[in-house]
Amino acid sequence: MACGAQAMASVTSPAIGQLLWSEEFNGSTLDSKTWTATDGNGCQINLCGYGNAELEYYSPNNLSIVNVPFESGTRALAIRAQSQTVGSNVFTSGKIDSKGKVQVQYGMIEIRMATPNIATGLWPAAWMLGVSPQTWPRNGEIDIMEMGHKAASRSGSGATSANNFVGSNVITWQQAACVPGNESCAASTAWQTKNWYAPSASLANRFVTYRLYWTESEMRFTTVDNGVEYNMYDKPLPVNSTALQSPFYLLLNLAVGGNFTDAASPGQVTAPLPGTMYVDYVRVYQLDGKGTVKLGNQTVPEVGNFGVFTDTTAVNNKLVAGTTSDIFLWNGASTGAGNTPPAEGSNVIAWNYTAPGQWFGGGIQARQAVDLSNFRNGTLKFRIKIPANVSFNIGVGDTYTNQNWVNFPANTTAYGLVRNGEWATASVPVSALLGTKVAAQSLLDVFMISSDANKLPASSFQFAIDDVVYLSGTSTTTPPVTSTGPTSVTQTSATTLQFNTTTGSWADVHYTVNGGAQQNVRMRLDGSTNSYSAGGLKIGDVVRYSFTYWDAARNGGVDTAQQSYTMK
Repeated sequence: MACGAQAMASVTSPAIGQLLWSEEFNGSTLDSKTWTATDGNGCQINLCGYGNAELEYYSPNNLSIVNVPFESGTRALAIRAQSQTVGSNVFTSGKIDSKGKVQVQYGMIEIRMATPNIATGLWPAAWMLGVSPQTWPRNGEIDIMEMGHKAASRSGSGATSANNFVGSNVITWQQAACVPGNESCAASTAWQTKNWYAPSASLANRFVTYRLYWTESEMRFTTVDNGVEYNMYDKPLPVNSTALQSPFYLLLNLAVGGNFTDAASPGQVTAPLPGTMYVDYVRVYQLDGKGTVKLGNQTVPEVGNFGVFTDTTAVNNKLVAGTTSDIFLWNGASTGAGNTPPAEGSNVIAWNYTAPGQWFGGGIQARQAVDLSNFRNGTLKFRIKIPANVSFNIGVGDTYTNQNWVNFPANTTAYGLVRNGEWATASVPVSALLGTKVAAQSLLDVFMISSDANKLPASSFQFAIDDVVYLSGTSTTTPPVTSTGPTSVTQTSATTLQFNTTTGSWADVHYTVNGGAQQNVRMRLDGSTNSYSAGGLKIGDVVRYSFTYWDAARNGGVDTAQQSYTMK
């Protein structure tokens, strides 16, 4: 389901609109269509303790839907931490996430929950991670609430114990945070800043509500306690990272120990066990008309031609640097910015290699996983201007960390690339590029270039890359656009695309241009026809779109499949 509409958004004087999605936890068991239960201690993903030195083993057996013992008539998700040995861990607990099943972008997220007596060692959290396959913290982390912080009683909050202190946080990658001891470059908004609510009454075994108000420019975190809303931060946080303008998925867990707490070892855990965290519901509302919730895997297989870095080549969809992709230079000690003009359009990747004998490399990384499963029998075409005596490799990588490379020897024509030092075009079969391990359905590093480790350059030079495009081999033109039920699109001019429905009731259109930010618009209803015209477009722009409309026969909302249209 995807819902939304455009309006001016405010997090300080919010107008809360329709409920977009909710999980009420009223069933008999956890809904596997919405949540995935964690089974492990992190070692199964080569991250023992989940990067936080946590002491528990997360087991699906520690999750249940129950009647809350201290609030009659309320059913809730119960996450139970207990003393139980599994392998090297002497504690078990529970954790769930909605990755690949539910993703949220903007709106007001509300979670009603109750925590146990956490004393020292329990660490309850309701939080979100960016759906981007980029490594943490580049994907972004939003901590709507977490308790158990070792600094709770000495933070200046006046909290008398960890049970009287709850905080929130936002973590992103920031260049200014790249200092010795913080090699991940993780920047925390809670660092030396008020980010908490410290009630006089213990939070143990009673429900309060946590809220995140989120727009493309601001975030505000609050706690609603006995009907009164308290701000966590003194003022709203600016959204200062593109990662925070992207979709996120939800996580709920109750950790035991770890570097967030004062329990670095099992013997330091004083919290009474078993201890249970209850989540009554998770709800997402429109915030001043903004907010989107999408269900299911949102990675749509690409078709036709897919642009990685191109301005003028006709493609069905493409990445846009700085919006849906990032360009990385890996070795700044050997390579810097170059000044080679573009081969086409107005953009180019131009570098200057200045350190003979050292390696060079860089690449284009998608911010969301790209599904090129339709391209296995296709071709990667790119233009490159590089001296003929330089041997180099071209590679790709997937979200599972698999990589593969093909070699372009010096002074040799390989994959059709004429080595004369001028702009020339290479055509690499995608099958050779993927090799035997790279997953075409989940690509992350969609184009990489590196020096040949066996033949490092002996002199300085400039090189440039442009017009990087995948060709599926099945279609070189935009597929015809067909109606989906009562919906259609019509190009009414060289700069305008009109969206149409004949539903007889309300309808929303959701669209992006060249992979940019998604627009969510309530369409105009005239009689039984809805319409909305998107202007300011140009020939070659790729518009991806879907509709949400009210179906009176079904007495419910309907979401259409995503389609694409290339302006002509």
